[in-house]
Amino acid sequence: MNFCDNNKSVLKWASEAIQIPYRDPLTGKQTVYVPDFFIQYADKKNRIITELIEIKPASQTILERVGKNKYNQAQFVKNQAKWKAANAWCQQQGLKFRILNENDIFSQI
Repeated sequence: MNFCDNNKSVLKWASEAIQIPYRDPLTGKQTVYVPDFFIQYADKKNRIITELIEIKPASQTILERVGKNKYNQAQFVKNQAKWKAANAWCQQQGLKFRILNENDIFSQI
């Protein structure tokens, strides 16, 4: 969050600011998904990019990493429904939706 506050390219950002309705595939109930971050920034060509970003462990985002752990399996199924709803919502709003995991965040270290 300090990165967003201190980066001149970041124009706006918020944490858990957007609610997206979706149907939970495990319960069948209508509920809401709250992505981790809303961020608007200027890219290297000075184009304005607006994204919703979700941060999750790789064990919940990559099918091959889910393994036999029942919790991770359930989270993977639930996350797929959330992300499908988020992608549709973002397309309607003209935004990008991106999912990051620890491999993405720590790849530069």
